[in-house]
Amino acid sequence: MADPAHPTVSPPSVSLGSGAARRLRELSTAEGRELMLRVSVEGGGCSGFSYIFDLVETAEPEDVRIERDGAAMLVDDVSLPFLTNAEIDFVDELVGAQFKVTNPNAASSCGCGVSFSI
Repeated sequence: MADPAHPTVSPPSVSLGSGAARRLRELSTAEGRELMLRVSVEGGGCSGFSYIFDLVETAEPEDVRIERDGAAMLVDDVSLPFLTNAEIDFVDELVGAQFKVTNPNAASSCGCGVSFSI
């Protein structure tokens, strides 16, 4: 359900993939409470910036809420420009299962996929 104190970007400049939405619903069901994925960008990491993922129950005042298929992702207003046109999804690959960012703004990224440069 949308929260008027935390606007939903319309149309979203960053999207939540169907795999990420499905995984968030699974985690919420397993925990017995609604969990949202908070995605932020911080300086640091081997390529200059790092993606930070957190599972939270409540939004912060500066968060923008992005919804898909009954799941929600939160992005703070400072991180949002770094994620313009990016998609956050959940992948289950041979090397492991994780939330993953496909970011067209990243000029380069490290092998782990967690840090990037612009």
